[in-house]
Amino acid sequence: MSEPERAGAEVPRWAPSPREYDDLALALDGILAEVTVAAPANVASREDATPELAAAELTDLEGTPVARLDVTVAAETAPGAWTLTGTVTPLRPREDGVFRHLHRSPAQVRDTFGPDTRVAAVVVDAPLDRAALDRLAGAVAGYDATVLLPLVGAGSPRGVSAHTLVRATLAAAELLPGQPLVVPVPLAARADPAADLALRDLVAGAYGDPVRLPDEDGGDGDRGGHPAPVAAALGPATRSAHQRGLVVFFTGLSGSGKSTLARRLHDLVLERGDRTVTQLDGDVVRRMLSAGLGFSRADREANIARIGFVAAEVARHGGLAICAPIAPYAATRAEVRRMVEAAGGTFVLIHVSTPLAECERRDRKGLYAKARAGLIPEFTGISDPYEPPDDADLALDTSDVTVEDAVAKVLGLLDERGLLSSPPPTP
Repeated sequence: MSEPERAGAEVPRWAPSPREYDDLALALDGILAEVTVAAPANVASREDATPELAAAELTDLEGTPVARLDVTVAAETAPGAWTLTGTVTPLRPREDGVFRHLHRSPAQVRDTFGPDTRVAAVVVDAPLDRAALDRLAGAVAGYDATVLLPLVGAGSPRGVSAHTLVRATLAAAELLPGQPLVVPVPLAARADPAADLALRDLVAGAYGDPVRLPDEDGGDGDRGGHPAPVAAALGPATRSAHQRGLVVFFTGLSGSGKSTLARRLHDLVLERGDRTVTQLDGDVVRRMLSAGLGFSRADREANIARIGFVAAEVARHGGLAICAPIAPYAATRAEVRRMVEAAGGTFVLIHVSTPLAECERRDRKGLYAKARAGLIPEFTGISDPYEPPDDADLALDTSDVTVEDAVAKVLGLLDERGLLSSPPPTP
């Protein structure tokens, strides 16, 4: 489409979320028939953000159009929030992705092996240890060729980053008969285990005969059981817990005490000298990192995403980031967890569960009073919901515990998991 045609058609354009972008890649490879994406606020507010919205252009993170989405179904999932489902057409070749030079579409793999070759396709979501390699060799015996499909989509690699999983799989392939072809696949994990397994089988079936490892066990927990080449490929992923990056993420209502706890934790960790620390407090981030953002849902989610991005980069380099935003939405917190874990870090979620009545009683900034008076729209806990986490590692109610005792509980949790310092030797 030429620029005048594009301008005349007013086709909206945006970058989908990482999970949606993974689905888009699978659709462009012919594995998924359709994709579903959430329309951004500026599109959802358009008058044609209804079933009449016919098409959109989906871009990479740098804004380069990758595919055209021809909408077949538009659904309003909440007031003013729309999802669009449809087929996709490539606009230009993708230039990004984990180990992009190893990418092969199912059609390209079939062309590589020929139509009469019996190909075993094996999904891999964790580094293969010796036991898994033995089981795999038996499972693919009798096939003419094997394709190993390390899953590099959002949330799919277990225990390691996507790049580390591919490196470990390449090393494992060298140890198997016939040296299987390794093809990274950007399949994002699903919350529903049955749906997740069905999609894995769909991906494997596109490349050959789906072959599951017996017991569905990739051996991700036994570092000592990895052959030397695989262990070497794991590299920093073999670091012990206290050597890996760490993000401690406090979430709770305004006035719950999360910033106070975060500051005290920051001071105590520095006093102990266990780790380097970066503090990302909500108000400070608002001034320095998110200046210009308002307090609409979209802007608040963008603020948390920025905090998550910085925290993940701190974790990537082995540091400790302490974050203390309100972070009211479960999906946004889950996205921060995904970013941190994809960077090879450990994510610890602390819910500061101080009741709303106590938070209002404190109200040092006068925010609740203004919200009750209607002067602050979309205020968390009053006119906008707070979604309490069901995946918190620790819950703390500062209305019935002192700051020192609360922080001691956090430190106790981190020490128990070996996240701050090297555990003492066993007597």
